[in-house]
Amino acid sequence: MKSVAFFCNAVRNCDPDVPLKQVTMNLSDFGKRFSGYSGITHLMDDLAEGMAQPGVVMLGGGNPAEIPEVMSVFNKVIERLHKSGRLVASLANYDAPQGKAVFLETLAGFFRQQYGWQISSKNIALTHGSQSSFYILFNSFAGKTGSTRKRVLIPLVPEYIGYCDVGIEEDLITSQEARIHLLDDGFFKYQVDFENLQVDESVGLVCVSRPTNPSGNVLTDDECRQLDQITRQHKVPLLIDSAYGTPFPNIIFSKVNPFWNENCIVCMSLSKLGLPGARTGIVIASEEMIRYFSNMTAITSLAPAGIGAEIVNQLITDNALLPLCHDLIQPFYKRRCQLAVALLRDAIGDSRLHIHQPEGSMFLWLWFEGLGITTSELYQRLKQKGVLVVPGKYFFPGQATPSDHAESCVRMNYVQSEQELTKGIQILARELKTCW
Repeated sequence: MKSVAFFCNAVRNCDPDVPLKQVTMNLSDFGKRFSGYSGITHLMDDLAEGMAQPGVVMLGGGNPAEIPEVMSVFNKVIERLHKSGRLVASLANYDAPQGKAVFLETLAGFFRQQYGWQISSKNIALTHGSQSSFYILFNSFAGKTGSTRKRVLIPLVPEYIGYCDVGIEEDLITSQEARIHLLDDGFFKYQVDFENLQVDESVGLVCVSRPTNPSGNVLTDDECRQLDQITRQHKVPLLIDSAYGTPFPNIIFSKVNPFWNENCIVCMSLSKLGLPGARTGIVIASEEMIRYFSNMTAITSLAPAGIGAEIVNQLITDNALLPLCHDLIQPFYKRRCQLAVALLRDAIGDSRLHIHQPEGSMFLWLWFEGLGITTSELYQRLKQKGVLVVPGKYFFPGQATPSDHAESCVRMNYVQSEQELTKGIQILARELKTCW
């Protein structure tokens, strides 16, 4: 068995003059798999590095914008919770493994009233963020089961970088490349290739995000119904990742409706609402699935955090959540997205730049046709010049090797200030001109 060597500062006994001791760990297969360097590790390392280094233009990370008006709302709610004692109570007590009971009741009532969903608190569980949800769900429905082996099918890639490495077993994901539909004005759009979509006995779960991170693609209501019909026919759950979607945080620029039924598992998050530090994910599913999920949470982490649930519970009670999303969050991102597109068009006057039609999320997906180098190389060049983006190859889970198209794309975060966006895009434009 191979071993992994690491250096532990603790052996110094806090004395910097004591040399580091090399410690050897004999890892299990599980340990080897999850200690490896992955795309999501790369992304989070860059995020931390960019935050720590002055002058770095962060066009790669996934931090939501700190919208002053939204932060003001959160501050007022937190002050009320503090005065009432509920803030300290949330910090001083465990919630149940399913999550804070009062929030589950409030949230179920919200969905019944707003969308007519026939759910109760028994259909909802909280987690330590959506990434924890995907880890449990992917490994629950896919992997080895007796003599058979199931996989997660992603019907459209590129897709979320965090799906790639959550499987306890390797090659847990299979995927289908999207159809590329060229639009006017240098835009394009990915679409599910339903004609070639294959769901068979090897598929245990179908997963999509809406809007899609990284491209901002939004599945239409008809596409959701079509996927639902296919998954029902094959008795496979449909997981819809709505971390950026409707009804909250509603970073979505087209008119679509939330989608759920008992064959669906909807995952939501409070991160893109503006509370990433609260680490709160939401899972909406059948009662049976939620009971199972809560048992898993108890074993793996006892209970989810309660602060985010307490804050959003108050927002829903005050009828303030939807106005916060519709009047502040969504318009902010739409304006910033339009600004970023305009800056790109102005700085890069080349028809080989294609921008995925921005329909939601907080990213632009850029396709540099005929670049001459891979975007992994472009990433390194830009990093040396103080600009961080994310190379496209990480967003194609379930593909054996990155395609030429994958290696021609980057994901760009557009939440930075106009000054930062302008600076970063000008550096990008100069580097592209050199490559082209």
